[in-house]
Amino acid sequence: MGDLLLVRHGETEWSVTGQHTSWTDLPLTGHGEEQAKSLAPLLTGRDFALALTSPLGRARRTAELAGLVEAIPEPDLHEWDYGGYEGVTTREIHRTRPDWKLWTDGVPPGTEGHPGESPAEVGARADRVLARVGEALAGGDVVLVAHSHFLRVLTARRLGLPPAEGRLFQLATGTVSRLSTEHGRPVVAEWNVRP
Repeated sequence: MGDLLLVRHGETEWSVTGQHTSWTDLPLTGHGEEQAKSLAPLLTGRDFALALTSPLGRARRTAELAGLVEAIPEPDLHEWDYGGYEGVTTREIHRTRPDWKLWTDGVPPGTEGHPGESPAEVGARADRVLARVGEALAGGDVVLVAHSHFLRVLTARRLGLPPAEGRLFQLATGTVSRLSTEHGRPVVAEWNVRP
C-alpha cells in the first residue's frame, strides 16, 4: 500500500493574519510562492498513482509550483466552509463568543451559497476523498494539495478518529505531511516537513 502525502498550500495574506479563509480565493504571497517551489524536492522522484488538488487557486498554484502539474481538481478538497466567519480571526470571534471552538461548535451561516459546515459535514467530504483515493493507494502513493483545516479533518478520518480530532494536527503553510501504514493500520509517518 502506498503513502498518502498531504500538501498544505503556501502562505496567503489571510494565513498570515489568521483570518478564516474558505471560498475567498486569495493568491499566494511572494513568500507563499517560494514555499510552494521549495516543496518540489520532497515530491520529485515519486511515481504518484493519483494527484488531486483543491479547485481553489492557492492550492492549484501550490501544486503547479511544487511540480504537480498533472494534479486533478477535486471539489471535495475545498477548505471548510466557514460561513459567517469567513475573513474573521479567532480573536475577533472570541470577543463575542469567548468559548467558541471551530472543532466542536462549527460556524454560523454566511452569505447566500455559504451556509457554513459542521465538523461532521467536513468529515463526510474527507471520507469521500479517502474513498476515492483508496484504490489508488493500493497501487502506489497519492498526493493531495489542499487546506489546513480540511487536511486536518482528513487526517483524523484516515486514522479512524472523529472529524473534530483534527484539532490535534496543527498544519503549517507550505509543508508536506505523510500518512503511511504500520502493521496494516494508518499512522502519521511525517508531519509539517519543509526542505
